[in-house]
Amino acid sequence: MKRFDVIEVLGDGAFGIVTKCRDKETGELVAIKKMKQKYESFDECLKLKEVKSLRKIKHNNVIKLLQVFREDSYLFLVFELLGKSLLKTMNEKNGQAFSEDEIRNIMHQLLVGLSYVHRQGFFHRDIKPENLLWKDDVLKLADFGLAREIRSRPPYTEYVSTRWYRAPEIILRSPNYNSPVDIWAVGAIMAELYLGHPIFQGLSEQDQMYKIVNVLGTPNSQNWPDFGRLVSKTPFRIPPMASVPLSSMMLAASPEAIDLITQLLSYDPARRPSASQALNHPFFSRCEKPPAGLSSRRPQNEQDSDSLTHEKQHDSDSEAKPKKQILQPVVSGRQGGAKSALNKPTKDLLEQDSTLTNDLDDILNQLL
Repeated sequence: MKRFDVIEVLGDGAFGIVTKCRDKETGELVAIKKMKQKYESFDECLKLKEVKSLRKIKHNNVIKLLQVFREDSYLFLVFELLGKSLLKTMNEKNGQAFSEDEIRNIMHQLLVGLSYVHRQGFFHRDIKPENLLWKDDVLKLADFGLAREIRSRPPYTEYVSTRWYRAPEIILRSPNYNSPVDIWAVGAIMAELYLGHPIFQGLSEQDQMYKIVNVLGTPNSQNWPDFGRLVSKTPFRIPPMASVPLSSMMLAASPEAIDLITQLLSYDPARRPSASQALNHPFFSRCEKPPAGLSSRRPQNEQDSDSLTHEKQHDSDSEAKPKKQILQPVVSGRQGGAKSALNKPTKDLLEQDSTLTNDLDDILNQLL
């Protein structure tokens, strides 16, 4: 950490402390996450979910991991410094509704980034407004601490994702959930942007399921074939309830918006559209430049930089040179506002940077 000046603490979570720092060599402002767990080897660090996923994922709508280093058995992750979260943007509205153009822009960027994450073989598992951060007019998906590989074998951890954005298959403890849990969270966020508050605000897991059923109706064998089997293995008692038309809850939402939210919040994970399929929904036929007021200010002295992934050991009373240093080239995400991104064909957006990412993976495999 001698290369960085600590400016302020940005957050203190269960797994790590995030600080705003300045790189003494470049002047760049960055966010550094110090993991609370100690790691005995650098190879152990590289197996961490957050590192494993972000080493591979390089996209304009995903936070950029700049460096990874180990010092005194602690792991440090150096990220680009982003602005305020979508949650803060929502809170700053003070009860005012987002316009449909604003919602369309936010959802488009979220789905473009998520589609790329899924295409690279990962699902996020903790999508929520706090984990969506602005950089100018670009929305970026952050915090991959719970990410898993799509190809990994279940069973997975049951208690993942923030409760209000948790998919019903997780609530009912399905051991086989996958990327559709991210799609459910996207649908919950889209509904929240219209409502001005979370659509499902459960006080417990059972209450969360009740809140979902209170809006979408009680699942059945037609709209969710696995429901009976899953619920029978839980202590939950779910009463028969009719669904409430989403259009009656979101009066400002267009028919296209209601249809997309309905699809994203399908009970059956197999019936939810993929992120790329959702991008082709008619709701996105009129994507334009984001309206003013959505963006956060760009951090000062922001620069793209190559990354060094390295291990650094310090004696308690003297400075020592790193025992091992591994160069990790980083392919920088494209710069620019959301206007240029939204004017590109969806197919091009989904495929951007894929060749560069593959090249980076080949280099890392050779080095490691």
